[in-house]
Amino acid sequence: MEQKLIAIDLDGTTLNENSQITPKTKEVLTKATAAGHIVSIVTGRPNRISENYYDFLGLKSPMINFNGAVGHIPHQTWDKEYALTFNRDIAFEILAAKEQLGIKVVAAEGKNMALADVPNTVIDDFFPVTLKANEVLNKINLQENPSAMTMLVDKLQLPKTVSALEENFGDKINVGVWGGPNPILELSPKGVNKAHGVKFLADTFKIDRKNILAFGDEHNDAEMIDYAGWGVVMQNGTDKLKALANDITPLTNKEDGLAHYLEEYLKLA
Repeated sequence: MEQKLIAIDLDGTTLNENSQITPKTKEVLTKATAAGHIVSIVTGRPNRISENYYDFLGLKSPMINFNGAVGHIPHQTWDKEYALTFNRDIAFEILAAKEQLGIKVVAAEGKNMALADVPNTVIDDFFPVTLKANEVLNKINLQENPSAMTMLVDKLQLPKTVSALEENFGDKINVGVWGGPNPILELSPKGVNKAHGVKFLADTFKIDRKNILAFGDEHNDAEMIDYAGWGVVMQNGTDKLKALANDITPLTNKEDGLAHYLEEYLKLA
C-alpha cells in the first residue's frame, strides 16, 4: 500500500466523549505509523491543550494547530514550521468593545503564547483558570500578532456578536462558531483553514492528494474533508459535513469509530 498522510481531528473524532484517546485508538494509530504512514493531528486547539495527546500517541510528525494557522513539530525547532497571524490591533478593538459585543472572556494565542483578559471558571480546557500578571491580555503583554483568538460569548447574543465581528473585521479574519455545547467563537487569519495545514503536510512529505486520508466531525473540518483524497466523517458528525464525505464511519467517537475504520481501511488487523 502507498504511504498515506492520515490527518486526524481531535474533539469528536480521535477523542471519545471524555476527551480521551482510548487504548484501541492508540493501538491502531501506532500500527499505522509502524506501517509507514504519517499520522498528523490537525486541530482547532492550541498547542498547549493538544501536545498531551501528541505525546500520548508517541508521534514524531508535525502537528497543525488553530485550524491550520500554525504548523510545527512539538518539542523541537523545525526549519519548515510556520505561523500565520492577524494584526494584534483587532484584539485590542474587540477588548474595548467586549461588553457591547456580549463577550465574557477574550483570549489571544500563538504557538507559545496564551493571554486572556479575565480568569475563567466555566470551561477549564479552553481558557486559563488563573492568570499571572504577564498572562493578562493587554497592550503590554500582547507584543506579537496572534494566530487565533477565542471568545466565550453570551449565548443569547451569539448571532449578533458574529454579525458585528464579521462586519467590522471580516476582511481580515475568519469568524467561526465552536461546535461544542458552549457558545465559543474562534477567530483565525482570513482564508486559513485545516486544508491549508493538510496541504502543507502533503507538500512537505511529497504525498499525492489522492493518498491523503482525513477524519473529522464538525464544520471546521469541512475544507480538510473536501481537500483530502479520502475524506471520512464520523458517524457522530454533522449532516452538513457528511454531505462532503467520501465515507462515514459506522461507529461514533464513543465507540472507537476512527480506530475501527482505519484498521479495516489500512488492513492493520
